[in-house]
Amino acid sequence: MKIRIISAAVLLAIFIPLLLIGGLPYSILMLFIALLGLHELLKIRKTRKEFPFFIELCAYILVAFITLNNYESTNLYFLMDYRLMAIMIFIFLAPMVFINNNKKYNLNDALFLTASTLFIGLSFNLLILLRNFSLEYVIYLFIISIITDTFAYITGKYIGRNPLAPLISPKKTIEGLVGGTIMGVVVGSIYYTTVINPGIDIGIIIFVTLCLSLIGQLGDLIFSSIKRYYDVKDFSNLIPGHGGILDRLDSIIFIVLGFILFLAVL
Repeated sequence: MKIRIISAAVLLAIFIPLLLIGGLPYSILMLFIALLGLHELLKIRKTRKEFPFFIELCAYILVAFITLNNYESTNLYFLMDYRLMAIMIFIFLAPMVFINNNKKYNLNDALFLTASTLFIGLSFNLLILLRNFSLEYVIYLFIISIITDTFAYITGKYIGRNPLAPLISPKKTIEGLVGGTIMGVVVGSIYYTTVINPGIDIGIIIFVTLCLSLIGQLGDLIFSSIKRYYDVKDFSNLIPGHGGILDRLDSIIFIVLGFILFLAVL
């Protein structure tokens, strides 16, 4: 527990100042984290099969371009460069023909790389764009993630009895889901109505925060399912006591993706 607390303190000491500064320093941090996240996804995939070096290198380059796409924009216009999408399709699919060996590289490999690159790149690109638009929005999303995760753990540990998804994550309980969601909604809604928009309809913000809290926990389970499929405990051991980047950011990634679906009502 001591190592876990120290690691968390170090991470916050790095993250919070750059979040407050925003701009290029924050964007570079998001790029660095995105590349680490892609590395973790590819690493567990390579427990089953290696990728050709050149194609894997292209995945990192593409994630960098997608993450930094339109990174200076302060408007919430979610526009992606379709040229990047076309290049990505060619880069990941064409080698199946040139390599001409399904044991070395096949459709499953191409689709895994395409999905991983898009998933990681778009998620951290959104974290950059949202920060450019509003620091308060990003804090709101992190509050939902942190409070939900913290109280899901506490509630599950002390009163949890009924498994939530035993084949995916045996320690998660229904009681933890309920406790984490309630506290995430309460604290997140209070922050939003106090700091961001005091005039918003309370029913709307409670509904949105509820959905985001549940989406975050869904994201946690999705990442747990990936680890279970590849039979690994953590995505990496990069962060002592916590595992890897994706072990720590699993819920916020999905909360950010879910948040853009609700922007029209906020």
